[in-house]
Amino acid sequence: FQNNKLKSVIIEDGVQEIGESAFQSCSNLTNIELPDSVTKIENHAFLGCKGLTSITIPDSVTIIEDGLFSGCNGLISVEIPDGVTKIGESAFYDCKELTSITIPDGVTEIGKNAFVYCRRLTSITIPDSVTKIGRNAFDNCTATITYKGRTYTNYIDLYTE
Repeated sequence: FQNNKLKSVIIEDGVQEIGESAFQSCSNLTNIELPDSVTKIENHAFLGCKGLTSITIPDSVTIIEDGLFSGCNGLISVEIPDGVTKIGESAFYDCKELTSITIPDGVTEIGKNAFVYCRRLTSITIPDSVTKIGRNAFDNCTATITYKGRTYTNYIDLYTE
């Protein structure tokens, strides 16, 4: 469906995977409904979907793959399900309008460049379960980050790799 003029998509119940780059650069896409049967959304599935403002990720998804929402400039809020254990590299790269993100307690890894240029985020709480934070994960963000009882505004001290 790359570069398609789709505006709204409803994925049928029973579909388990959304393929790599499936909706890449569908800039007119404003709404997508994913059933609970979806367990995996592959890399770059929504890369460059500039019209997407929010999305509900099914509880059955355990990894936010690399580049999943990269370049989704209109994305305002995302609720990451409790079962997610990893936020991949560049997952939310350049999501300039993102104002709200909740990272659940089960997440253990945040990939490099995960939230680069997410300038509208004002605060992020990283759960203690996170043991790996990739290089530049929060570069060019203005958010105040709380992690393991400390508050960070200079993110260089935050990275674990």
